[in-house]
Amino acid sequence: MKKDLLVQNTIDFVKESLKNAEGGHDWFHIERVYKNALHLIQFESKADALVVQLVALLHDIADPKFHDGDESIGPKVAREFLTSQLLEAHLIEHIVNIIQHMSYKNSLDNSGERFSSLELEIVQDADRLDAMGAIGIARAFNYGGFKNRALFDPAIPPNLNMTKEEYKKSNAPTINHFYEKLLLLKDGMNTAAGKKIAQERHDFMLAFLEQFYKEWGHQPKDTP
Repeated sequence: MKKDLLVQNTIDFVKESLKNAEGGHDWFHIERVYKNALHLIQFESKADALVVQLVALLHDIADPKFHDGDESIGPKVAREFLTSQLLEAHLIEHIVNIIQHMSYKNSLDNSGERFSSLELEIVQDADRLDAMGAIGIARAFNYGGFKNRALFDPAIPPNLNMTKEEYKKSNAPTINHFYEKLLLLKDGMNTAAGKKIAQERHDFMLAFLEQFYKEWGHQPKDTP
């Protein structure tokens, strides 16, 4: 199958699969990550462009947050779809491996050996950029509202040493998520181009938090 047709088939599949998804993890999230990945890959000539495109499109096809924490569904759905498209087996394995290992919560798990590849680094950066800046702020509060979480509670400090399981089960106020993940993303970027964009978005989030606390009338003493 021609690469352009495969990518278009994947776009159509993902759009249909996520048509009723939560607003922070819907097709538009996928589209932004896809565009981020296309931008970043321009600076990484050794990367496999097809793998990057397919991972960007399929990485959240079944986000565990919306499937009772089951991390096996997304890779399984991706594998079945790519198999139906007659993609070469070694490319399917690479793509599925990336999907299994690229999420932020997996960086909190030190129990085993981690999979790594240049293509993973690119799409991971592309995905993390969408969790930062104005879009990242909007997504955080959208998901917090979806889960009926408090905006902020001065009595509940951020947990800065979360395990993977604690992260998955957390019901903390949305503001805590900035310190538990969003503000940590800048220093975890892989690519030079990703780091440059991340710095701007990081600075925007810091400015937002400063204004948020000013309007709330409470400045936490121990925030990083």
